[in-house]
Amino acid sequence: MSEERLPLGGVHHVALITADYPRARRFYLEVLDAEILHETYREPRDSHKLDLRLPGGIRLELFSFPSPPPRPSYPEACGLRHLALATPDLDACVALLEARGADPEPIRIDEITGARFTFFSDPDGTPIELYETAS
Repeated sequence: MSEERLPLGGVHHVALITADYPRARRFYLEVLDAEILHETYREPRDSHKLDLRLPGGIRLELFSFPSPPPRPSYPEACGLRHLALATPDLDACVALLEARGADPEPIRIDEITGARFTFFSDPDGTPIELYETAS
């Protein structure tokens, strides 16, 4: 194996597909405080593409396509498992999410790191984790 390393600089974006574009758009803007960077409707595909920036600079691409298959989550399927977002104040995030209609799970403790975390889902069932980091 080569000792040369790939010159990567971090994650550029995460892409998600939604079955209900207006509902998902509202969720990411109003519940997760995303900012619109660019929004496009691609008529030949009957598809929307929404470029978003979440607090902390995290970039998401939200796509809609006619009749996408449901995400196999339970039992969990191979592939991307969830989107994890770091926060220095998990309690404040949970309170805001609940006030905005999201339903976070009870806060748990990571048995390896001792950090607190919780999960909630977007309107399409995509698991989103909030992971508390040192401030």
